[in-house]
Amino acid sequence: MISVRNVHKRYPTRKGWHTVLRGIDLEIPRDCNVGLIGVNGAGKSTLLRLIGGIDQPDRGDITRDCRVSWPLALSGGFQRLLTGRQNAKFVCRVQGEEANIREHLEFVEEFAELGDYFDEPVNTYSNGMRARLAFALSLAFEFDVYLVDEITAVGDAIFRKKAKQSFRELADRAGLIMAAHNAAVLKEFCNAGIWLNNGRAFWFDSIDDAINAYSDSIEK
Repeated sequence: MISVRNVHKRYPTRKGWHTVLRGIDLEIPRDCNVGLIGVNGAGKSTLLRLIGGIDQPDRGDITRDCRVSWPLALSGGFQRLLTGRQNAKFVCRVQGEEANIREHLEFVEEFAELGDYFDEPVNTYSNGMRARLAFALSLAFEFDVYLVDEITAVGDAIFRKKAKQSFRELADRAGLIMAAHNAAVLKEFCNAGIWLNNGRAFWFDSIDDAINAYSDSIEK
């Protein structure tokens, strides 16, 4: 279970503070595949970062009684002067998987398909290469719940097809919290939904109902 209690989050802008989330209250079961839906700027990525512990709320609490991933394909945490392999080793140690480093490195190297660039500094990578490395790293570890932010945007068309298949297998064995704009993708992978609107979160037991509520709001 992931419990989100009275969570508020705001960010500074040139025009002052912008409040993204206003008192969010949610209980998310660990074995549920949940789609996040809302307009651009509604707070989908913000909520994923908060649930993953990458960012902290200004007020309120988030508790997890399960192992939660970082958002898949998130590449902002790489040490760019280190190679892809060195970054992967670092993540293994942070995850307490030092004894299995060789196995994880082999998986990441094969899945990311970076070739010789796996041993080059990450600051020489294109955005797509960094995303592929991050996605491969995300899949290298077992989590109870995976956080997913626009997974279909990872890499080129061939890699996206490969990533989608791996993601489909992952969705069959773990819980998901997925942010996406594509309703078809949400319907394919999710059963429940969270609609974010004006800083508030609305839970729906059916992803179809969440999508309908969102669609109705933008048609008014």
